[in-house]
Amino acid sequence: MANESEQPNLSAQSRDKIIIRTSVIGILANVLLAAAKAAIGMAANSIAVILDAVNNLSDAMSSVITILGAKLAGKAPDKEHPLGYGRVEYLSAMIVSGLVLYAGITSAVESVKKIVSPETADYDTTGLVVIAVAIVVKIVLGRYVKAQGEKANSGALIASGADASFDAILSLSVLASALVFIYTGVSLEAYVGAVISGFIIKSGIDMMKETLDDILGVRMDRELSRQIKSLLAEEPEVRGAYDLVLHNYGPDTNLGSVHLELPDTMTVKEVDALTRRVERKVMDATGVFLVGVGVYSHNTGDGEAADMQKKVREIVMAHDWALQFHGFYVDTERKTLRCDVVMSFDIDRGEGVRVLTEKIRVAYPGYAVHVAPDVDISD
Repeated sequence: MANESEQPNLSAQSRDKIIIRTSVIGILANVLLAAAKAAIGMAANSIAVILDAVNNLSDAMSSVITILGAKLAGKAPDKEHPLGYGRVEYLSAMIVSGLVLYAGITSAVESVKKIVSPETADYDTTGLVVIAVAIVVKIVLGRYVKAQGEKANSGALIASGADASFDAILSLSVLASALVFIYTGVSLEAYVGAVISGFIIKSGIDMMKETLDDILGVRMDRELSRQIKSLLAEEPEVRGAYDLVLHNYGPDTNLGSVHLELPDTMTVKEVDALTRRVERKVMDATGVFLVGVGVYSHNTGDGEAADMQKKVREIVMAHDWALQFHGFYVDTERKTLRCDVVMSFDIDRGEGVRVLTEKIRVAYPGYAVHVAPDVDISD
C-alpha cells in the first residue's frame, strides 16, 4: 500500500466519490465484458473464454463490495465506534479476495474436466475481435483504476487495478490459444483455462495475505517513521524520539504514540506547550495524530551521570540482540538507575532484562536498576 505521508489531503467525501465512481466504471465495464465473453464462449464451446467471462464477473462483484465497504467505512464515528468505521474497508477487501479465490478454484475444476473430456471449440471472426477489444479495455481499465486507487489511498482499488491489468494478459492467452487452434488444429484452451485458474487462485491468495497484514498490523513504513522522528528532532528541546507506534483504523485514520527525551530542567508548562506543538506539526505534515506523547528525562549538568550513561550504553550494546539504548536516567543520591532497551525478536525479553540487569548491577553495586524492554516496532 502506498505510504500515507505521500497521499494528497483528500476529504472523506472526495475520497468516497473517487472510490464509488471508479468502482461503478469497473462494474459496467466488467459486466459488459463478462456478457460478451460468455456469449462467445458458449457459442464457440470454449471453456477458456467462458472462464475468462467468469473472471470478469468476479471483478464486477468485487467492485460492488468495494463500494459497499467504502460507504460503510465513511460512516461518522459514534459512541460504539469512536474511532470510526475505516477498518470495514479491510473486511470488504477480504471478501473480495475470497470471491476471487472461489472463482479460481471453480475455474480450475472446470478446466480439469475439459482436459479429461476434451471438446472441440468453434471460433469465428466476431468472437476473436471481441476478445481483442476486451484486452485493450482491460489494459486501459487497469491503469485507470490503479491510478484512482493511489489517489484515494484505497487498497481495494489498487488491488482491482492490478488485477484488471493482469486479466488483460489472461485474455491475451485465450486469444493466442484460439489462433493456434484455427491455424494448427491443436486445442490448448482447456490447458489455458487451467493456467488462468492458477493465476486467479494466486491473485486471490495474494490479496488475502495483503489484507490480513492490514488487519493484523504490519511494521510501520520506514520512510514515514523516519519522517515523524525527524520532525520531532527538529525541536531544540528534544534530545531524541523513541518508541514510535502507529495504530491504523482505516486508510486515512492513523493514531500514533511516541516518547521524547527532554532535559530534566523543563517544567510541566514547557512540556505541555512542546507536546501540543509537535502534535499539530506531525498531523499537518503526515496526517498522523499523536494521541500519546510520553517523556524521558535527560540528566543535565552532571558529569558523573554522563560517564555512567556511556558505560551502561557499552554494557547494553555489547549484545547483538540489543538494538537501541535510550531513556537513561540516574539519580546518584537515591542510587536509582533506569533505561530502555529495544530488543530484537531473537531473545525472550524477560531473559534480556535479567542479563542486562545483572551486568549493570555488577558495574554499579548498590544501585536499584530498572531495565525496560521495548519491542522493535519501528525504524
